[in-house]
Amino acid sequence: MSDFKKIKVKNPVVELDGDEMTRIIWQDIKDKGLPYRDETNDQVTIDAAEAIKKYSVGVKCATITPDEARVKEFNLKQNDSGGTVFREPIVIPRIPRLVPGWKQPIIIGRHAFGDQYRAKDMVIKGEGTLEMVFTPKGGEPERIKVFDFLPKHKGGVAQTQYNTDESIAGFAHASFKLALDKKLPLYMSTKNTILKKYDGRFKDIFQDIYEGQYREDFEQHKIWYEHRLIDDMVAQMIKSEGGYIIAMKNYDGDVQSDIVAQGFGSLGLMTSVLITPDGKTFEAEAAHGTVTRHFREHQKGNPTSTNPIASIFAWTRGLVKRGELDGTPEVVAFAESLEKACVDVVNEQGIMTKDLALACGKKGKDDYVTTREYMDAVERRMKTVLREKL
Repeated sequence: MSDFKKIKVKNPVVELDGDEMTRIIWQDIKDKGLPYRDETNDQVTIDAAEAIKKYSVGVKCATITPDEARVKEFNLKQNDSGGTVFREPIVIPRIPRLVPGWKQPIIIGRHAFGDQYRAKDMVIKGEGTLEMVFTPKGGEPERIKVFDFLPKHKGGVAQTQYNTDESIAGFAHASFKLALDKKLPLYMSTKNTILKKYDGRFKDIFQDIYEGQYREDFEQHKIWYEHRLIDDMVAQMIKSEGGYIIAMKNYDGDVQSDIVAQGFGSLGLMTSVLITPDGKTFEAEAAHGTVTRHFREHQKGNPTSTNPIASIFAWTRGLVKRGELDGTPEVVAFAESLEKACVDVVNEQGIMTKDLALACGKKGKDDYVTTREYMDAVERRMKTVLREKL
């Protein structure tokens, strides 16, 4: 799009590159769409989290989930970021929904700290007693007996996980603020009937913060906050029309956001933004993985049909936030036009990648296009829109 006037972006957008197939798509997005704006910053590969804090806005390509095999293959390190990840489906009317009753988006707020993702686990070999021990600073150890492993058990496994009041409170504030911004009701979902102290702490902190700081504003906007058991929440979610936010613990939010994305048509139709409790730091990324199977085909030189929409929306959501913070409406307008072009190419022209074609019940090779063919179509659509505006 170099034949059009560039849009000036006042402040940097921090970029975090990704892995595998999404990294290939990420480069194509930059090559095709982003020469239209000024380059905002060099790639940030060191101290990326601090850079995002400094500049407020970051965009991130999907990265590898570090299971043991991938850690070894790619020499990965642990991600140390916190905050709350909000995942929202990209609704395209042409794409049938696996949950046909969903008429409005369902936003999943995923607590991005602790729980299983920071847990310590071990394999138990033989007989012995498992304990959980906490040693207060300057005090005596407090011990809780967990289980006696006997010879008949033949060993087993154990896990200890944790969270902090500070992080849970931040999770609550980010969720309440988004609900007010979107004018949508908020539900907090746990299993506090079983994990009475652990999940109960989440429930209590959310309720205290709501009563003390947010109830009045919620009632003024005619929205509400409720805690729901996760069993009840998931059942309600499936039979509802949508139109609300669910705040969930780390793992619950990970799983349920994928269910929501697939329910609306595809894992490739989900935005993902990480927001700090103060609302000053914003990072957008694609919610899906790095599409390893497609990457292996790409390595063989074969064309792939990977859905790039979520990766494009990572850039556009980051640019929208940058434009809002900087007071540059032309940046916001460009990003929103690009999002509309992505949807219109599918919805009006029927040009789509394989995952969306399959969702529409189409299985022939002529029913879908490659990733680059789809992105070419989006570029053509954007040029048409921009010419109409000029």
